[in-house]
Amino acid sequence: MKQFVLFVALFCVSVCSGNFVMQFEKFYEPKDNGFDGKIWVVLVAGSNGYYNYRHQADICHAYQVVHDHGISDEQIIVMMYDDIAHSSENPTPGKIINHPDGPDVYKGVPKDYTGETVTPENFLNVLTGNAQAMSGIGSGKVLGSKSTDHVFVYFSDHGAPGLIAFPTSELMKDDLNNAITKMHTSNMYLDLVFYIEACESGSMFDGSLSDNINVYATTAANPSESSYACYYDTLRQTYLGDRYSVSWLEDSDKENLETESLHSQFKIVKEETNQSHVMQYGDKTISKDKVGLFQGEKESLRSYTPLRPIYDDVPSPDVKIHILEKRIEAATSYAQKKALKLELSKEMEMRRRIEWTTNTIAHQVAENDAGLLYISLNAVPKLEADITCYRQAIQLFDSLCYELDDHEYAYRRLYIFGNLCNSGAPVNAILDAIRNTCK
Repeated sequence: MKQFVLFVALFCVSVCSGNFVMQFEKFYEPKDNGFDGKIWVVLVAGSNGYYNYRHQADICHAYQVVHDHGISDEQIIVMMYDDIAHSSENPTPGKIINHPDGPDVYKGVPKDYTGETVTPENFLNVLTGNAQAMSGIGSGKVLGSKSTDHVFVYFSDHGAPGLIAFPTSELMKDDLNNAITKMHTSNMYLDLVFYIEACESGSMFDGSLSDNINVYATTAANPSESSYACYYDTLRQTYLGDRYSVSWLEDSDKENLETESLHSQFKIVKEETNQSHVMQYGDKTISKDKVGLFQGEKESLRSYTPLRPIYDDVPSPDVKIHILEKRIEAATSYAQKKALKLELSKEMEMRRRIEWTTNTIAHQVAENDAGLLYISLNAVPKLEADITCYRQAIQLFDSLCYELDDHEYAYRRLYIFGNLCNSGAPVNAILDAIRNTCK
Protein backbone atom coordinates (compact mmCIF):
# COMPACT_ATOMS: atom_id res chain seq x y z
CA MET A 1 0.00 0.00 0.00
CA LYS A 2 2.85 2.35 0.89
CA GLN A 3 4.47 1.64 -2.48
CA PHE A 4 1.23 2.49 -4.28
CA VAL A 5 0.85 5.77 -2.36
CA LEU A 6 4.47 6.64 -3.15
CA PHE A 7 3.90 5.92 -6.86
CA VAL A 8 0.80 8.14 -6.94
CA ALA A 9 2.64 10.93 -5.15
CA LEU A 10 5.57 10.76 -7.53
CA PHE A 11 3.20 10.66 -10.52
CA CYS A 12 1.38 13.78 -9.30
CA VAL A 13 4.64 15.65 -8.73
CA SER A 14 5.82 14.66 -12.18
CA VAL A 15 2.63 15.85 -13.86
CA CYS A 16 2.41 19.05 -11.87
CA SER A 17 6.01 19.95 -12.58
CA GLY A 18 5.67 19.33 -16.28
CA ASN A 19 8.14 16.45 -16.16
CA PHE A 20 5.48 14.02 -17.31
CA VAL A 21 5.23 15.81 -20.64
CA MET A 22 9.00 15.78 -20.98
CA GLN A 23 9.18 12.09 -20.15
CA PHE A 24 6.38 11.32 -22.62
CA GLU A 25 8.23 13.15 -25.37
CA LYS A 26 11.42 11.32 -24.44
CA PHE A 27 9.74 7.94 -24.88
CA TYR A 28 7.63 9.03 -27.85
CA GLU A 29 8.79 7.18 -30.94
CA PRO A 30 8.94 9.64 -33.86
CA LYS A 31 7.64 8.56 -37.24
CA ASP A 32 11.16 8.71 -38.66
CA ASN A 33 12.47 5.59 -36.93
CA GLY A 34 13.75 3.10 -39.48
CA PHE A 35 13.46 5.48 -42.45
CA ASP A 36 15.53 4.06 -45.27
CA GLY A 37 13.98 5.72 -48.32
CA LYS A 38 15.26 8.54 -50.51
CA ILE A 39 14.83 12.27 -49.97
CA TRP A 40 13.48 14.29 -52.90
CA VAL A 41 13.51 18.08 -53.05
CA VAL A 42 11.65 20.61 -55.24
CA LEU A 43 12.78 24.26 -55.01
CA VAL A 44 10.82 27.02 -56.78
CA ALA A 45 11.37 30.77 -57.14
CA GLY A 46 8.23 32.10 -58.78
CA SER A 47 9.33 35.64 -59.67
CA ASN A 48 11.60 37.40 -62.13
CA GLY A 49 13.18 40.86 -62.31
CA TYR A 50 16.05 42.35 -60.30
CA TYR A 51 13.71 43.95 -57.75
CA ASN A 52 12.78 40.38 -56.80
CA TYR A 53 16.42 39.33 -56.33
CA ARG A 54 15.60 37.85 -52.90
CA HIS A 55 13.37 35.02 -54.15
CA GLN A 56 16.05 33.42 -56.31
CA ALA A 57 18.60 34.07 -53.56
CA ASP A 58 16.36 32.14 -51.13
CA ILE A 59 16.06 29.23 -53.53
CA CYS A 60 19.78 29.10 -54.34
CA HIS A 61 20.58 29.11 -50.63
CA ALA A 62 18.09 26.28 -50.10
CA TYR A 63 19.86 24.26 -52.78
CA GLN A 64 23.19 24.73 -50.97
CA VAL A 65 21.60 23.50 -47.72
CA VAL A 66 20.17 20.28 -49.12
CA HIS A 67 23.17 19.64 -51.39
CA ASP A 68 25.64 20.15 -48.54
CA HIS A 69 23.65 17.70 -46.42
CA GLY A 70 24.06 14.92 -48.92
CA ILE A 71 21.03 14.97 -51.20
CA SER A 72 22.03 14.04 -54.74
CA ASP A 73 21.30 16.46 -57.58
CA GLU A 74 19.39 13.59 -59.19
CA GLN A 75 16.82 14.04 -56.42
CA ILE A 76 16.78 17.86 -56.42
CA ILE A 77 14.64 19.80 -58.91
CA VAL A 78 15.12 23.57 -59.21
CA MET A 79 12.78 26.01 -60.95
CA MET A 80 13.85 29.66 -61.21
CA TYR A 81 13.80 32.27 -63.93
CA ASP A 82 17.59 32.68 -63.69
CA ASP A 83 17.73 36.35 -64.68
CA ILE A 84 19.47 37.67 -61.55
CA ALA A 85 23.00 36.26 -61.46
CA HIS A 86 23.91 37.68 -64.87
CA SER A 87 21.65 40.73 -64.78
CA SER A 88 23.23 44.00 -65.93
CA GLU A 89 22.14 45.41 -62.55
CA ASN A 90 24.14 42.82 -60.60
CA PRO A 91 27.52 44.34 -59.61
CA THR A 92 28.93 40.85 -58.97
CA PRO A 93 28.11 38.98 -62.22
CA GLY A 94 27.58 35.26 -61.82
CA LYS A 95 27.08 35.50 -58.07
CA ILE A 96 24.02 35.70 -55.80
CA ILE A 97 24.11 36.16 -52.03
CA ASN A 98 21.39 35.77 -49.39
CA HIS A 99 22.99 37.97 -46.70
CA PRO A 100 25.23 41.06 -47.04
CA ASP A 101 28.09 39.10 -45.43
CA GLY A 102 27.13 35.74 -46.89
CA PRO A 103 28.79 33.56 -49.50
CA ASP A 104 27.82 33.07 -53.12
CA VAL A 105 24.85 30.69 -53.19
CA TYR A 106 24.46 30.56 -56.99
CA LYS A 107 27.45 28.38 -57.85
CA GLY A 108 26.50 24.81 -58.71
CA VAL A 109 22.72 25.30 -58.65
CA PRO A 110 21.02 23.03 -61.23
CA LYS A 111 19.04 24.82 -63.93
CA ASP A 112 16.23 22.30 -64.41
CA TYR A 113 13.56 24.81 -65.39
CA THR A 114 14.33 28.45 -66.21
CA GLY A 115 12.75 31.38 -68.02
CA GLU A 116 9.38 30.64 -69.60
CA THR A 117 9.39 27.03 -68.33
CA VAL A 118 8.77 28.28 -64.77
CA THR A 119 4.98 27.88 -64.81
CA PRO A 120 2.28 26.53 -62.48
CA GLU A 121 1.49 23.76 -64.98
CA ASN A 122 5.09 22.56 -65.11
CA PHE A 123 5.39 22.77 -61.32
CA LEU A 124 2.32 20.57 -60.87
CA ASN A 125 3.60 18.10 -63.46
CA VAL A 126 6.91 17.93 -61.58
CA LEU A 127 5.11 17.31 -58.29
CA THR A 128 2.86 14.59 -59.67
CA GLY A 129 5.67 12.84 -61.54
CA ASN A 130 4.20 13.49 -64.99
CA ALA A 131 7.36 12.80 -67.02
CA GLN A 132 5.44 12.54 -70.28
CA ALA A 133 4.11 16.09 -69.95
CA MET A 134 7.61 17.40 -69.21
CA SER A 135 9.33 15.62 -72.06
CA GLY A 136 11.34 18.16 -74.06
CA ILE A 137 10.89 20.89 -71.43
CA GLY A 138 13.96 21.94 -69.46
CA SER A 139 15.75 18.98 -67.92
CA GLY A 140 12.53 16.97 -67.98
CA LYS A 141 13.10 15.96 -64.35
CA VAL A 142 10.05 15.16 -62.26
CA LEU A 143 9.59 13.60 -58.85
CA GLY A 144 10.34 9.90 -59.02
CA SER A 145 9.56 9.36 -55.36
CA LYS A 146 7.91 6.24 -53.94
CA SER A 147 5.83 5.37 -50.90
CA THR A 148 9.01 4.88 -48.85
CA ASP A 149 10.47 8.31 -49.66
CA HIS A 150 10.34 11.76 -48.13
CA VAL A 151 9.62 14.86 -50.21
CA PHE A 152 10.52 18.46 -49.31
CA VAL A 153 9.04 21.34 -51.34
CA TYR A 154 10.05 24.98 -50.86
CA PHE A 155 8.49 27.90 -52.76
CA SER A 156 9.41 31.60 -52.60
CA ASP A 157 7.62 34.47 -54.37
CA HIS A 158 4.62 36.78 -54.18
CA GLY A 159 1.18 35.64 -53.17
CA ALA A 160 -2.40 36.73 -52.55
CA PRO A 161 -5.43 35.10 -50.95
CA GLY A 162 -5.71 31.60 -52.40
CA LEU A 163 -2.81 31.84 -54.85
CA ILE A 164 0.95 31.99 -55.26
CA ALA A 165 2.58 33.77 -58.17
CA PHE A 166 4.72 32.58 -61.07
CA PRO A 167 6.48 34.81 -63.63
CA THR A 168 3.54 34.97 -66.04
CA SER A 169 0.61 33.37 -64.21
CA GLU A 170 -0.67 32.14 -60.87
CA LEU A 171 -1.18 28.83 -59.06
CA MET A 172 -4.54 28.59 -57.28
CA LYS A 173 -4.89 26.83 -53.95
CA ASP A 174 -7.34 24.20 -55.22
CA ASP A 175 -4.94 23.16 -57.98
CA LEU A 176 -2.07 22.81 -55.49
CA ASN A 177 -4.14 20.83 -52.99
CA ASN A 178 -5.51 18.60 -55.75
CA ALA A 179 -1.95 17.86 -56.84
CA ILE A 180 -0.97 16.98 -53.27
CA THR A 181 -3.97 14.65 -53.02
CA LYS A 182 -2.95 13.02 -56.28
CA MET A 183 0.56 12.52 -54.94
CA HIS A 184 -0.94 10.84 -51.88
CA THR A 185 -3.26 8.53 -53.79
CA SER A 186 -0.39 7.65 -56.15
CA ASN A 187 1.80 6.64 -53.17
CA MET A 188 4.50 9.18 -54.08
CA TYR A 189 5.73 9.75 -50.54
CA LEU A 190 5.91 8.49 -47.00
CA ASP A 191 5.84 12.05 -45.63
CA LEU A 192 5.72 15.38 -47.49
CA VAL A 193 6.88 18.72 -46.06
CA PHE A 194 6.00 22.07 -47.67
CA TYR A 195 7.55 25.48 -46.85
CA ILE A 196 6.00 28.54 -48.56
CA GLU A 197 7.37 32.10 -48.54
CA ALA A 198 4.68 34.48 -49.86
CA CYS A 199 2.16 37.05 -48.74
CA GLU A 200 -1.08 35.46 -47.47
CA SER A 201 0.69 32.10 -47.88
CA GLY A 202 -1.38 30.55 -45.11
CA SER A 203 -4.41 30.81 -47.39
CA MET A 204 -2.94 28.08 -49.62
CA PHE A 205 -3.59 25.48 -46.91
CA ASP A 206 -6.06 27.06 -44.49
CA GLY A 207 -9.24 24.98 -44.44
CA SER A 208 -7.94 22.80 -47.28
CA LEU A 209 -4.94 20.69 -46.28
CA SER A 210 -6.04 17.43 -44.68
CA ASP A 211 -4.29 16.20 -41.55
CA ASN A 212 -4.49 12.54 -42.57
CA ILE A 213 -2.46 12.39 -45.78
CA ASN A 214 1.01 12.68 -44.21
CA VAL A 215 1.64 16.29 -45.25
CA TYR A 216 3.08 18.98 -42.97
CA ALA A 217 3.30 22.61 -44.13
CA THR A 218 4.59 25.87 -42.72
CA THR A 219 4.02 29.30 -44.24
CA ALA A 220 5.61 32.73 -43.88
CA ALA A 221 2.31 34.43 -43.11
CA ASN A 222 -1.27 33.73 -42.12
CA PRO A 223 -4.09 33.94 -44.71
CA SER A 224 -4.49 37.71 -44.44
CA GLU A 225 -1.10 39.38 -44.05
CA SER A 226 2.09 40.24 -45.86
CA SER A 227 5.36 38.39 -45.59
CA TYR A 228 8.53 40.47 -45.10
CA ALA A 229 11.70 41.10 -47.07
CA CYS A 230 15.01 41.80 -45.36
CA TYR A 231 18.76 42.39 -45.78
CA TYR A 232 18.98 45.47 -47.98
CA ASP A 233 22.41 45.59 -49.58
CA THR A 234 23.85 48.98 -50.55
CA LEU A 235 26.14 47.51 -53.21
CA ARG A 236 23.46 45.50 -54.99
CA GLN A 237 20.74 48.03 -54.11
CA THR A 238 18.09 45.43 -53.43
CA TYR A 239 16.82 43.17 -50.65
CA LEU A 240 18.71 39.88 -50.50
CA GLY A 241 16.30 37.70 -48.53
CA ASP A 242 12.90 37.18 -46.94
CA ARG A 243 12.61 36.98 -43.17
CA TYR A 244 10.84 33.61 -42.91
CA SER A 245 13.15 32.07 -45.49
CA VAL A 246 16.48 33.30 -44.12
CA SER A 247 15.34 32.23 -40.65
CA TRP A 248 14.96 28.58 -41.58
CA LEU A 249 17.89 28.61 -44.01
CA GLU A 250 20.34 30.08 -41.53
CA ASP A 251 19.03 27.73 -38.85
CA SER A 252 19.69 24.75 -41.13
CA ASP A 253 23.17 26.11 -41.86
CA LYS A 254 24.19 25.99 -38.21
CA GLU A 255 22.12 23.23 -36.58
CA ASN A 256 22.72 19.49 -36.50
CA LEU A 257 19.89 18.37 -38.77
CA GLU A 258 20.13 14.81 -37.44
CA THR A 259 18.99 15.97 -34.00
CA GLU A 260 16.89 19.09 -34.65
CA SER A 261 13.19 18.44 -35.19
CA LEU A 262 10.96 20.20 -37.70
CA HIS A 263 8.99 21.53 -34.74
CA SER A 264 12.11 23.04 -33.21
CA GLN A 265 12.89 24.74 -36.52
CA PHE A 266 9.31 25.97 -36.73
CA LYS A 267 9.54 27.53 -33.27
CA ILE A 268 12.84 29.25 -34.10
CA VAL A 269 11.48 30.62 -37.38
CA LYS A 270 8.26 31.73 -35.70
CA GLU A 271 10.20 33.65 -33.06
CA GLU A 272 12.54 35.34 -35.53
CA THR A 273 9.77 36.18 -38.03
CA ASN A 274 8.11 38.61 -35.67
CA GLN A 275 6.20 40.87 -38.07
CA SER A 276 4.07 38.18 -39.68
CA HIS A 277 2.52 35.06 -38.19
CA VAL A 278 4.37 31.92 -39.27
CA MET A 279 1.76 29.16 -39.53
CA GLN A 280 1.69 25.36 -39.65
CA TYR A 281 -0.91 23.12 -41.30
CA GLY A 282 -1.67 19.49 -42.01
CA ASP A 283 -0.33 16.56 -40.01
CA LYS A 284 1.57 18.25 -37.20
CA THR A 285 2.84 14.93 -35.81
CA ILE A 286 5.32 14.96 -38.71
CA SER A 287 6.98 17.94 -37.01
CA LYS A 288 8.43 15.44 -34.51
CA ASP A 289 10.63 14.16 -37.34
CA LYS A 290 14.18 15.38 -37.69
CA VAL A 291 14.90 18.17 -40.17
CA GLY A 292 17.55 16.00 -41.80
CA LEU A 293 14.95 13.53 -42.98
CA PHE A 294 13.75 16.20 -45.42
CA GLN A 295 16.78 18.46 -45.92
CA GLY A 296 19.53 15.84 -45.85
CA GLU A 297 20.94 13.49 -43.21
CA LYS A 298 24.64 13.87 -44.00
CA GLU A 299 26.73 16.22 -41.88
CA SER A 300 27.65 19.29 -43.90
CA LEU A 301 31.35 19.69 -44.65
CA ARG A 302 30.91 23.43 -45.18
CA SER A 303 32.31 25.41 -42.26
CA TYR A 304 29.69 27.59 -40.57
CA THR A 305 30.45 31.29 -40.15
CA PRO A 306 28.00 33.19 -37.93
CA LEU A 307 26.33 36.10 -39.72
CA ARG A 308 25.63 39.41 -38.04
CA PRO A 309 21.94 39.91 -37.24
CA ILE A 310 20.24 42.52 -39.41
CA TYR A 311 16.65 43.62 -38.81
CA ASP A 312 15.52 45.94 -41.58
CA ASP A 313 12.34 44.08 -42.53
CA VAL A 314 9.81 45.70 -44.87
CA PRO A 315 6.47 44.36 -46.13
CA SER A 316 6.99 42.48 -49.38
CA PRO A 317 4.42 44.58 -51.31
CA ASP A 318 6.42 47.73 -50.46
CA VAL A 319 9.84 46.42 -51.45
CA LYS A 320 10.01 48.39 -54.69
CA ILE A 321 9.06 51.62 -52.88
CA HIS A 322 11.77 51.12 -50.25
CA ILE A 323 14.39 50.23 -52.87
CA LEU A 324 13.63 53.35 -54.91
CA GLU A 325 13.75 55.56 -51.81
CA LYS A 326 17.13 54.11 -50.82
CA ARG A 327 18.47 54.49 -54.35
CA ILE A 328 17.35 58.14 -54.42
CA GLU A 329 19.13 58.74 -51.12
CA ALA A 330 22.31 57.14 -52.48
CA ALA A 331 22.21 58.83 -55.91
CA THR A 332 25.33 60.87 -56.66
CA SER A 333 24.06 62.99 -59.55
CA TYR A 334 21.09 65.25 -60.15
CA ALA A 335 20.10 63.34 -63.32
CA GLN A 336 20.19 60.00 -61.54
CA LYS A 337 18.17 61.30 -58.61
CA LYS A 338 15.61 62.89 -60.98
CA ALA A 339 15.16 59.66 -62.94
CA LEU A 340 14.67 57.64 -59.75
CA LYS A 341 12.15 60.14 -58.37
CA LEU A 342 10.20 59.91 -61.62
CA GLU A 343 10.19 56.11 -61.39
CA LEU A 344 8.95 56.32 -57.79
CA SER A 345 6.25 58.80 -58.79
CA LYS A 346 5.06 56.46 -61.55
CA GLU A 347 4.96 53.54 -59.13
CA MET A 348 2.85 55.49 -56.62
CA GLU A 349 0.50 56.67 -59.35
CA MET A 350 0.10 53.11 -60.61
CA ARG A 351 -0.84 51.99 -57.11
CA ARG A 352 -3.47 54.72 -56.86
CA ARG A 353 -4.93 53.66 -60.22
CA ILE A 354 -5.08 50.02 -59.15
CA GLU A 355 -6.84 50.99 -55.92
CA TRP A 356 -9.30 53.20 -57.83
CA THR A 357 -10.01 50.38 -60.30
CA THR A 358 -10.70 47.72 -57.68
CA ASN A 359 -12.77 50.11 -55.54
CA THR A 360 -14.84 51.07 -58.60
CA ILE A 361 -15.49 47.41 -59.41
CA ALA A 362 -16.63 46.79 -55.83
CA HIS A 363 -18.98 49.80 -55.93
CA GLN A 364 -20.52 48.67 -59.22
CA VAL A 365 -21.20 45.16 -57.92
CA ALA A 366 -22.54 46.33 -54.55
CA GLU A 367 -24.63 49.14 -56.06
CA ASN A 368 -26.70 50.39 -53.11
CA ASP A 369 -25.81 47.53 -50.74
CA ALA A 370 -23.63 49.28 -48.16
CA GLY A 371 -23.10 46.04 -46.23
CA LEU A 372 -21.76 44.19 -49.26
CA LEU A 373 -19.52 47.12 -50.15
CA TYR A 374 -18.07 47.23 -46.63
CA ILE A 375 -17.41 43.49 -46.59
CA SER A 376 -15.83 43.49 -50.04
CA LEU A 377 -13.36 46.23 -49.08
CA ASN A 378 -12.56 45.18 -45.52
CA ALA A 379 -13.10 41.48 -44.84
CA VAL A 380 -10.59 38.65 -45.11
CA PRO A 381 -11.90 36.23 -47.75
CA LYS A 382 -12.43 32.61 -46.79
CA LEU A 383 -11.46 30.52 -49.79
CA GLU A 384 -12.19 27.02 -48.56
CA ALA A 385 -14.80 25.68 -50.96
CA ASP A 386 -15.40 26.23 -54.68
CA ILE A 387 -13.26 29.14 -55.87
CA THR A 388 -14.46 29.13 -59.49
CA CYS A 389 -15.96 32.62 -59.15
CA TYR A 390 -12.72 33.97 -57.64
CA ARG A 391 -10.61 32.32 -60.34
CA GLN A 392 -12.72 33.78 -63.16
CA ALA A 393 -12.62 37.27 -61.66
CA ILE A 394 -8.84 37.19 -61.28
CA GLN A 395 -8.30 35.89 -64.80
CA LEU A 396 -10.47 38.62 -66.34
CA PHE A 397 -8.90 41.34 -64.16
CA ASP A 398 -5.44 40.13 -65.24
CA SER A 399 -6.51 40.13 -68.88
CA LEU A 400 -8.38 43.45 -69.07
CA CYS A 401 -7.11 45.62 -66.22
CA TYR A 402 -3.60 44.91 -64.96
CA GLU A 403 -1.34 42.02 -65.80
CA LEU A 404 -0.44 40.76 -62.36
CA ASP A 405 3.13 39.76 -63.21
CA ASP A 406 3.83 43.34 -64.41
CA HIS A 407 1.89 45.10 -61.64
CA GLU A 408 2.69 43.21 -58.45
CA TYR A 409 0.81 45.67 -56.25
CA ALA A 410 -2.41 44.41 -57.83
CA TYR A 411 -1.99 41.18 -55.83
CA ARG A 412 -2.77 43.26 -52.74
CA ARG A 413 -6.25 44.06 -54.09
CA LEU A 414 -7.42 40.61 -55.18
CA TYR A 415 -9.01 39.98 -51.79
CA ILE A 416 -11.90 42.22 -52.94
CA PHE A 417 -12.89 39.63 -55.56
CA GLY A 418 -12.71 36.88 -52.96
CA ASN A 419 -15.05 38.81 -50.67
CA LEU A 420 -17.51 39.59 -53.47
CA CYS A 421 -17.62 35.91 -54.46
CA ASN A 422 -17.97 34.71 -50.87
CA SER A 423 -20.79 37.18 -50.24
CA GLY A 424 -22.87 35.60 -52.98
CA ALA A 425 -22.55 38.33 -55.57
CA PRO A 426 -23.39 36.83 -58.98
CA VAL A 427 -20.22 35.98 -60.89
CA ASN A 428 -21.63 37.61 -64.03
CA ALA A 429 -22.15 40.86 -62.12
CA ILE A 430 -18.52 40.80 -60.99
CA LEU A 431 -17.23 40.05 -64.48
CA ASP A 432 -19.43 42.75 -66.02
CA ALA A 433 -18.12 45.29 -63.49
CA ILE A 434 -14.55 44.37 -64.43
CA ARG A 435 -15.33 44.77 -68.12
CA ASN A 436 -17.09 48.11 -67.60
CA THR A 437 -14.27 49.50 -65.48
CA CYS A 438 -11.34 48.32 -67.57
CA LYS A 439 -12.77 48.53 -71.11
